[in-house]
Amino acid sequence: MVGLIADTHGLVRPEIAGAFAGVDLIVHAGDVGGPTVLDALGALAPVEAVYGNVDDPHDPALAAARTIPVGGLTLHVSHGHELGSPTPDKLVASYRADVIVFGHTHRALVERRGSQLVVNPGAAGPRRFNLRPSVARLTVDRGRTDVEIIWLA
Repeated sequence: MVGLIADTHGLVRPEIAGAFAGVDLIVHAGDVGGPTVLDALGALAPVEAVYGNVDDPHDPALAAARTIPVGGLTLHVSHGHELGSPTPDKLVASYRADVIVFGHTHRALVERRGSQLVVNPGAAGPRRFNLRPSVARLTVDRGRTDVEIIWLA
């Protein structure tokens, strides 16, 4: 199981530990907000993270994008700001992974486009745009994917 998180903007809510209990990996889709976030998440599980438009692109802990093998599938993660206003159609046209994870919009989203799954776990950081904070859990089993959005307090 993979914990998906984005747009923490320096805040790690206490309920994230429960939401990510038992995950094998945490994937952060950018706008991390500093190394303390990665340290806190790293105490729960290994972390793969990319930078967002508010992060330092020269931070060695953050990449522009990552492709990660997950349960025999490929997962692409980037923040999404590189596409302007990211949409599932733009992401599928740009990236060839089985699962595409992005952030930036702060809106939780799970959509299938053919054989590709596009996921935005929502924003887990400070509440903005009158949107409820959230994260997601991705399960891959025998090539099949399932995503659960977890709403935070």
